[in-house]
Amino acid sequence: MKRLILVRHGKSSWGNNIEDEQRPLKKRGYRDGELVSTAFEEFVEHPLVIWSSPAVRAHETAKIFKVKLNIKDENFFVKPSLYTFNSRDLFSQIQHCDPEIEKLMVFGHNPAMTVLVNDLGDKTFVSVPTTGLTVIDFKTNSWKDLKDGKTILNLFPKNLR
Repeated sequence: MKRLILVRHGKSSWGNNIEDEQRPLKKRGYRDGELVSTAFEEFVEHPLVIWSSPAVRAHETAKIFKVKLNIKDENFFVKPSLYTFNSRDLFSQIQHCDPEIEKLMVFGHNPAMTVLVNDLGDKTFVSVPTTGLTVIDFKTNSWKDLKDGKTILNLFPKNLR
């Protein structure tokens, strides 16, 4: 069985005149990261591997979860190829995950996150919100064969406040 946890980055700032990849989290992004990661603590199963987009807003969100969930440095990766808004690109990256990994948590961007959550799981969302987390289980031993997933959990900040 494979478990995929998809997390959209926290709320980011559109202020300042900086490149998109450098946009920081807003205070709300940090608060929501703490809120969702705390709620997820009771569900997390180890070992868990985290992959994050290098974009500041995604990386900062991933680091909040890394600390809260006690993820070891050797299970935390920043992957430049995850800075994508295309669900096919994102899915392709996940399909190349090491088959030894059973549980993968990916921090990335919309619309890729929402499209992938809807394509792979059995629940549909209009839009995964910032810091929205969705867990999808698959009855397969191969990341290459992800299909017909069962959405077993979604944690959205507005439902936790």
